[in-house]
Amino acid sequence: MKFSVTSVVVRALVLTMLILAISHVGQSQDSNWNQGRSKSSYGRKDYGNGKPPRNSPSPIPSSPPLTPPVVPPSAPTPTTPSGLQVGFYKGLCPNGLENIEEVLLIKVQEEFQKDTSILPALLRMQFHDCFVHGCDASILINGLSTEKTAGPNLSVRGYEVIDTLKDIAEAQCPGVVSCADIIAIATKEVLRLGGGPNYPVQTGRRDGLVSRAQDVNLPSPFLTVSETISAFGDKNFTPEEMVILLGCHTVGVSNCAFFQDRLYEGTSRFDPLMDPDLRQQLMPTCPKGTTSNNSTFLDQNPQSSNIVDNSFFDQILEQRGILPIDQALARDPKTTLFVQQFAQSASLFNSKLASAMVKMQALDVLTGSQGEIRKTCSSFN
Repeated sequence: MKFSVTSVVVRALVLTMLILAISHVGQSQDSNWNQGRSKSSYGRKDYGNGKPPRNSPSPIPSSPPLTPPVVPPSAPTPTTPSGLQVGFYKGLCPNGLENIEEVLLIKVQEEFQKDTSILPALLRMQFHDCFVHGCDASILINGLSTEKTAGPNLSVRGYEVIDTLKDIAEAQCPGVVSCADIIAIATKEVLRLGGGPNYPVQTGRRDGLVSRAQDVNLPSPFLTVSETISAFGDKNFTPEEMVILLGCHTVGVSNCAFFQDRLYEGTSRFDPLMDPDLRQQLMPTCPKGTTSNNSTFLDQNPQSSNIVDNSFFDQILEQRGILPIDQALARDPKTTLFVQQFAQSASLFNSKLASAMVKMQALDVLTGSQGEIRKTCSSFN
């Protein structure tokens, strides 16, 4: 195959971005989603699941037309400390298919065109999977007491997208592509399609052999900034990287259960500093003393609620954050400077987000002979 000078330069730039992005690998975690509440009190509501709020117009997301994905280099790059590499599957398909990842990316583009809410759904799925035993697709396993059944995961969506991609992978490259890699590939692509950074996704993950609801222990949106820094620090993330990853709340929605108490005086979490206009706007959505299934966008800028950009940081600086932890980022001196920097520079946000995503997607991955390559993502072989 012949390459133009331009394509060679593009590939060189992609490789350079990769080398800069993969400087850290996550380690063990001891976060606490359930601090102060039982598991059953979380996850049954729509926290970040991406479905538009009821009775609320959905802004037009950034939906570029179907375009060929960035083609990986002609030869796989060297493995990283995590054991992953860009272009891992090139030449591995038994039927001679050259690039199964490109086939999957095109399908993700088609799914995104049909339903843009898969963007926050897959971002959330990736986070919930990686923070429990690493990025091993253990969240996909069906069963009575698997991770999927844990309180924080009851509202995770996007499983049907992963199943569709796995069916394609098995049909065109049987027994080769892991479900863990499919999550990573799909998440990276919807992030790009939603206006976020386009980074070279690393592959080579294997699927996990353990999935237990009792192991799901995720950082709660009610934690303090210090507690959240500690939870992310257990995964080897810096406070800046934590702020960046929480900045993914630039898309998605939250159910009233996660912020209703901030609206009303006399409640345990009343927030007198909340923007008064936002408070008045949210009160009819979440009436006092009721259990409402209504929701609202995490990014209150109506022009970008479904777009990956730095508007989220502007909103929390203006006291228009929805989740308690989101608003706290703009007020706590340990994180305020990061929030201000990302609010001022979209390019800084994009570059830092790309690096943080590469790092998160390499958390405690299984490679080589570890784990397995599942035939079906929802069950062990």
